[in-house]
Amino acid sequence: MIQIKNLKKKFGNITAVNDVTLKIEDRMVFGLVGTNGAGKSTLLRMVSGILRQDSGRIEVYGQAVYDNPDVKQQIFFIPDDPYFFRNGNAQDMCSYYQTVYPAFDPVRFEALLYDLGLDPKRRIRNYSRGMKKQLAVICGLCSNAQYLLCDETFDGLDPVMRQAVKSLFANDMSERNLTPVIASHNLRELEDICDHVGLLHSGGLLLSRDLASMKLGLSKVQCVFADEKDAAAVLSGLKTLEHSTRGKLHTITVRAPREELEARFAGIETVFFEILPLTLEEIFISETEVVGYDIKKYILN
Repeated sequence: MIQIKNLKKKFGNITAVNDVTLKIEDRMVFGLVGTNGAGKSTLLRMVSGILRQDSGRIEVYGQAVYDNPDVKQQIFFIPDDPYFFRNGNAQDMCSYYQTVYPAFDPVRFEALLYDLGLDPKRRIRNYSRGMKKQLAVICGLCSNAQYLLCDETFDGLDPVMRQAVKSLFANDMSERNLTPVIASHNLRELEDICDHVGLLHSGGLLLSRDLASMKLGLSKVQCVFADEKDAAAVLSGLKTLEHSTRGKLHTITVRAPREELEARFAGIETVFFEILPLTLEEIFISETEVVGYDIKKYILN
């Protein structure tokens, strides 16, 4: 488990991370979202031990990360622009990481290169951006580090490769208790993979919640009423978060459990009625409004 307590970091007059307290549980996918400049990259660099915090603590199972090689062997950081040796190839990176991570698996490294179609002898500087991202992910997985910190890792990957990487993450979570921490400015990138999401803005943490618990008590419905007068009656007493119409089609998001919504609509006549799953963006909009923020001002599209 990673515990972050009252973490602060400034660069000159700019506060990059401001009093962040956060807990990342093992064996789950933690999504760290925020607009560009929110402090995501700085936070990940401190968690990985690349940067020293100005104040606060970062602990992995109670041990500080910075200047602690034993703990750092359990953390692999993939930056937005991965670093590779200037004239190196994939084989060179494999040899290097074997000296840094004692549990690095060169056999699996070679197999994953083959599976993803990467030439181990081709100079990495001639790889495309997406290929470099793929290689960085392979290095991270084969390091056998427990915590894989990913900064915009899916940016630059095509849809097929994104799903392939997500499948690799899921496999390692099952097989060896991998804990991915994925930072992104795009909520939709994290829609189908994260168990827990934290929202950063201007260096501060606005929200950190388990997605399953966030979904409880929120419902979204599309319907066509047989009588438009029933719309006001069925929504009376409910906390309506959003209500839009397109012709006769109503799309309504309310703070109420699914069962209550179904019971209310069972008492009226509808031409069409369907309860829809909420997107991660919709969940965040509703939850941040509760704590006094309008996420639409910094929405992460």
